[in-house]
Amino acid sequence: MAGFGALSLAALKLPFFSTEGAVQDPATCRATDLSDEQKALIISNWTAYIDPRKAEGSTMSVFEQQTGITVTYNVDVNDNSEFYAKVRNQLGSCEPIDRDMIILTDWMAARMIDLGWIQPLDATTVPNLHDNLIPQLRNKVWDPDLEYHAPWQSGLTGIAYNADKVPEVKSFEELLTREDLKGRITLLTEMRDTMGFVLKVTGADPADFTPDQWANAIDYIEKVIADGQLRQFAGNNYLQDLANGNTVACEAWSGDVIQAQFDNPSIKFVAPEEGLSLWSDNMMVPNLAEHQLNAEKWIDYYYDPEVAAKLAAWVNYICPVQGAQQEMEKIDPSLVDNELIFPTDELLASTFDFMPLDDQQQIEYEGDWADVISG
Repeated sequence: MAGFGALSLAALKLPFFSTEGAVQDPATCRATDLSDEQKALIISNWTAYIDPRKAEGSTMSVFEQQTGITVTYNVDVNDNSEFYAKVRNQLGSCEPIDRDMIILTDWMAARMIDLGWIQPLDATTVPNLHDNLIPQLRNKVWDPDLEYHAPWQSGLTGIAYNADKVPEVKSFEELLTREDLKGRITLLTEMRDTMGFVLKVTGADPADFTPDQWANAIDYIEKVIADGQLRQFAGNNYLQDLANGNTVACEAWSGDVIQAQFDNPSIKFVAPEEGLSLWSDNMMVPNLAEHQLNAEKWIDYYYDPEVAAKLAAWVNYICPVQGAQQEMEKIDPSLVDNELIFPTDELLASTFDFMPLDDQQQIEYEGDWADVISG
């Protein structure tokens, strides 16, 4: 769940990501692992991101039965920046946050790893991760060897449109300029999602752009707004506008579109001509976690293809586990060929990342974006 609302974006105009003196060494800022004597695991994740936890046969209940580990599963990650604000003082001072696992989106995962707030994983206890992670999610520049992170679920950012209302919207440039869409589109409030595409439209590479290219892209989106093309920026409720006819096309996350199609098959997802933004939410063990081995058992369990398929059938986001597509045949054959859960190599080849930002860039660019959002 990559996005967050305009309120938190506005807050980022403050020096929110300033971390002077907060860098830690995970080799020294660590707790004694109590996993052998304490069969416990405390997780923080996003809401609606797992199958029903207490249901008989659910992935979590089976994990607890197989391992004897009792899981405290908190749904207290509402957006990356808000969660960062909750834990930055403790993690920046080498103090515990009373969690064994946190699940955050790529850019925030990279930030925390860079600050030294995340413990390295023991590769020998997560063999399924190293054996089964799909190739397209490997070799991230911020953790190329999977030393600190394991993708939980992934997603694509592209375009959704209502086929009953308008012809197919084939590109992000069309979304921002087509006359029949004027005043009837929404864009996401998540800066990296929306500005990644705007950088593409203006000829820049979202994975490697200059300050001048950023300024040019900001000027472009401000002109789009001034021209009346945009109805509004939207958070997680953007598909409601599409379903009820307030909008006819929008920037969208893949998993949301799958779920919307159950009620309204006329809602279609498009891979724009500019490509797709690929992101992951990632499992990580924070400094001073007391049950790291138990957390690693959780990671290894969810990288079993059968378990991964069961999870994917419920959440409808991209499954990061090789072999899960074959297992899906036994669970829900209707999902086996769904490219938004099991993308083809061709589809994934069109994806792009957003450049990692340092502290100063983070403050400056989020401030620029907050100005755009606020009008």
